[in-house]
Amino acid sequence: MWQKLEEGFWQKNRASKVADVADTVSGIIDKVRDEGDVALIELTEKFDKVKLKTVAVSREDIEAAYEKVDPVLVEELENSAYNIQRFHEMQVPDDLWLREVEPGITLGVKSTPLERVGCYIPGGRAAYPSTALMTIIPARVAGVEEVICCSPAPISPIILVAMDIAGADEIYSIGGAQAIAAMALGTETIEPVQKIVGPGNVFVTSAKMMLRDKVEIDFPAGPSEIGIIADDSAVPSFIAADFIAQAEHDPSSASILVTPSKKLAAAVGKEVEKRAKEAVRSEIVEKALCNSGYIIADSLDHAIEIMNEMAPEHLSIQTADPLDTLSKVRNGGSIFVGPYTPVAAGDYASGTNHVLPTAGNAKVASGLNVAHFRKTSTVQFLTKEGLETLSPTIRTIAEAEGLIAHSDSVKVRCPPEEYKE
Repeated sequence: MWQKLEEGFWQKNRASKVADVADTVSGIIDKVRDEGDVALIELTEKFDKVKLKTVAVSREDIEAAYEKVDPVLVEELENSAYNIQRFHEMQVPDDLWLREVEPGITLGVKSTPLERVGCYIPGGRAAYPSTALMTIIPARVAGVEEVICCSPAPISPIILVAMDIAGADEIYSIGGAQAIAAMALGTETIEPVQKIVGPGNVFVTSAKMMLRDKVEIDFPAGPSEIGIIADDSAVPSFIAADFIAQAEHDPSSASILVTPSKKLAAAVGKEVEKRAKEAVRSEIVEKALCNSGYIIADSLDHAIEIMNEMAPEHLSIQTADPLDTLSKVRNGGSIFVGPYTPVAAGDYASGTNHVLPTAGNAKVASGLNVAHFRKTSTVQFLTKEGLETLSPTIRTIAEAEGLIAHSDSVKVRCPPEEYKE
């Protein structure tokens, strides 16, 4: 179970997953495009073994869900929601800023929220009310007018409650690639959205990638993963606990320890094997650990290089000087610094977002944040004096490109002496 890996193994293992299901997902998208709600109901019965009369969740269904959830859990969901909202409110940009960069030349940016977005909330093997909070709340903070949610049928009462606490406008009990297709293309019941956010399995991720010509997405957010950089100062049981925590998500989850210490790797291995047998979701854990293991680096700096190339969804730093290690890290969806910062803190309570790019996409993508739900327009406001300052530059370059009308659009406003004649 505890295996030594070569550099590059993890990247190849993660990249192959989405490609494996492309044909299946393409067929599902075509069916939803052609048959709408009928396809959604048929596919839900086929994949989720649930026969629906309608895909829409009613207000009565939501109120009934509250009766089935422990009030203490409702209170803690509200506490989590508060922390998530507080953190994301720090990210909200000014709706408009303008600065005069030279006399008569004022430049700026106007930020505008999207109008309608869709949030995908995974279900199936486990209920993830935390993901409902993590996707809906940032959209609300950003100012999105309509936020809809899809989650596999039957939606757990705890997810319905979390969606309601977070402020969802519409909820639909559909999951998988068909849910992504419905939000992107629209059906008789579901109006299409401008953007889809949220994590999912390889089918969901593949559908998001295939439909990018129809709808904007956040980023590929597939099965959960963690990369851990550690040295001899690390506590083996802490690292092993982090391995098992990621492994219990899904059989496709992955965990990697990169360390210069063979002694630490061996100690962690013993702990992982012990905890895997004791895990409540041991069957899932043991399958996920087949995607996991350790890499022995030549040095701590080499370990950091390896991890930067991997660009994991979650990056845990458990070294003697974690802040120094952090300063050298370039790629990681969300970074957990120090031995007392487990990924679970970010998953549920600290307020940072746990919807993160996976499979190496943290090299170019950021975790879900308020900016994902807003778009920006650049603004320029020139006086005649300002245009006269820029006129030589505009006209010279425009004429060099052969775009004489561009030059004339300046001349007519600020005619040079030769043009006046």
